[in-house]
Amino acid sequence: MKNIMIISDHSPFDGMHIRDALDMTLIFAAIDQNVSWLFQGSAVMALKPNQSPQQLGIKDFFKSIKTLEIYDVENIYVCEIALKQFNLDPDQLSIDVTVINQAQQRQLLSQQDQVVTL
Repeated sequence: MKNIMIISDHSPFDGMHIRDALDMTLIFAAIDQNVSWLFQGSAVMALKPNQSPQQLGIKDFFKSIKTLEIYDVENIYVCEIALKQFNLDPDQLSIDVTVINQAQQRQLLSQQDQVVTL
């Protein structure tokens, strides 16, 4: 089993970056890899509940993020700086996350066999 980190750092409304990261995370989980997902920058907005992407002409895949626990994807990380930047609290997010600082991110990345940034 490999340790695989998916990193998202784009807005959920900027193309299909978050959707692609979600798909990749679910694929790796389905083939029994130890997959983690790190949300940085504006990507944290994908975890904000009660969004209406249909109004922007975007398919609502945000609900699918909640299915991660079904696939045993439990390592969901959020950049501490991004939360502060967007004035969010971990309790406000749609799923349970682990908030990590820059040093913790570097340490986590050093433990990965593969890192994919989308």
